Amino acid sequence: MERKLAAILAADVVGYSSLMAADEAGTLSALKTHRADVFDPLIARHGGRVVKLMGDGVLVEFASIVNAVQAAIAIQMASAQSGNPIRLRIGINLGDVIIEGDDLYGDGVNVAARLEQMADAGGILISDDILRYSAGKVDGQFEELGERQFKNIAKPVRVWRWQGQTAGTGTGKPEKARQGEPLSLPDKPSVAVLPFDNMSGDPEQEYFADGVVEALTAALSRIKSFFVIARNSAFAYKGRPTNVRDIGRELGVGYVLEGSVQRAGGRVRITVQLIETETGAHIWAEKYDGSLDDIFDLQDSITEQVAGALQPSIRLAEIERVGRKRPQDLGAYDYTMRAFKHVWALEKDETAKGLRLLDEALSIEPDYPLALALAAWCHAQSSVYNWASDIAASKNEALWLAERAADISADDPLILTVLGTVHTFVRNYGAARVLLQRAVALDPNSAWAWSRLGWLATYADRPSEARENFERSLRLSPLDPMNFNNYVGLGSACQVAGDDNGAAEMFLRALDERPNAFWIHRNLSAALLGAGRIEEARRSRDVLLKAYPEMTVTRFKDAMVFSPAVLDRIGKQLLDLGIPEA
Repeated sequence: MERKLAAILAADVVGYSSLMAADEAGTLSALKTHRADVFDPLIARHGGRVVKLMGDGVLVEFASIVNAVQAAIAIQMASAQSGNPIRLRIGINLGDVIIEGDDLYGDGVNVAARLEQMADAGGILISDDILRYSAGKVDGQFEELGERQFKNIAKPVRVWRWQGQTAGTGTGKPEKARQGEPLSLPDKPSVAVLPFDNMSGDPEQEYFADGVVEALTAALSRIKSFFVIARNSAFAYKGRPTNVRDIGRELGVGYVLEGSVQRAGGRVRITVQLIETETGAHIWAEKYDGSLDDIFDLQDSITEQVAGALQPSIRLAEIERVGRKRPQDLGAYDYTMRAFKHVWALEKDETAKGLRLLDEALSIEPDYPLALALAAWCHAQSSVYNWASDIAASKNEALWLAERAADISADDPLILTVLGTVHTFVRNYGAARVLLQRAVALDPNSAWAWSRLGWLATYADRPSEARENFERSLRLSPLDPMNFNNYVGLGSACQVAGDDNGAAEMFLRALDERPNAFWIHRNLSAALLGAGRIEEARRSRDVLLKAYPEMTVTRFKDAMVFSPAVLDRIGKQLLDLGIPEA
């Protein structure tokens, strides 16, 4: 038996099964092109020998450690610039290998394969021995990941990760997440459902893929033993390269669920995989095929699989509770999914678009509770943000729609949150508290329900409780585009507590995130005046009057739900700034 010391490079194609499921011929063509244009020439240029091909994987031997690392870096950089959809993960190890014909065996090969399996898309992991002999001799930086114990390998291996793709702008991570410290993991299974890829080739079907993610997120959120990141934070990664370790650190989750949806005619294919963020290990992957009539059964099946993978002790009876009432007509579902992004934009024109789509859904299925609840929220927004000419009428419409939704689906956390919010706006604080507490009991991961509890506490003159609830909402959904509204809430809590300067800073932070939320200037201008920042207050007042030329103190008081004492104090500040009383 012949042995030798060699640098072993193992590589495979990221998401190969999903790519093949979506487009077998196109994927094979792309793989051949990648090998001909990128992989094979660079391996040859650096003196490597392809030992064997294994479907979507390849094993390469190098006599030189430096050449092996240089080849890997060159391949990943060329792949990123090629425009080819094929992306590789690469592992490199130095080891004593057994030669048998043209093939190689042994722990040296096995460790390289384990490193490759741990690597990110477009990434490279190397063993400590590889780093020791290549340090200072290759144009690339590596960060230590610590020791890892691999299956069937006697001793732990110290692992290093190439930083080339994470330097500069290569990661595509959200800027705010890059600036923050990594979040610690909760003391329960934690998961983020990432945006699914739309593989249909039709941009108009994007909403369908988003709808599947929405349904899965909502279902998993209602399993009390899970910590589930809110949909809006997960959607911050839409259209970006996904590095699961970075996502795990940024969102504070142990797992991510990712996948793709392909819809053609009356058929749908959903491909899903669950990945552990610390190691990048694939926990399971599955492909689901069915007709559109089976879409909810497919979603239920995926939810059961995820629950089983994360926490086997969850009983089937608990999982069965996650189902939301299903519309009898899929058209109503389609219209409602189309409305989602407009409804949650919290902008006047966008809300109007969402309401038109929801009206279409309700014309098909008048008793579809989700559409009723979202329509109620649209009317509630119109009242509280001074968009409606008749604020009282908007509140009444919101209450009527929300109560209809809750009569049909009394255990849906989103529907209960909408109804609780509307009761807040009409000053039924007792009913609002019961409904919102019921919502978080059913779905403890509902960032929006915690936010609305924060607003309820603010309006009831309990600023400390309000701050706790807003901060909990921010933790559950740290990248949520709606978080500006939590900062408005924190500012309002400061305003209630008499801290006008602290309030102004929170309102300004909210405007940094959503500059066109001009309704914030109602509170900001008053807080700036109270803090003695006169010139800033006048500038804020001017922005307010430009956006709301008919704004009066009376209209402000009609829309807002603060206690009478707080309303009078803010109203006087607005009067002092020259806002007409009526």
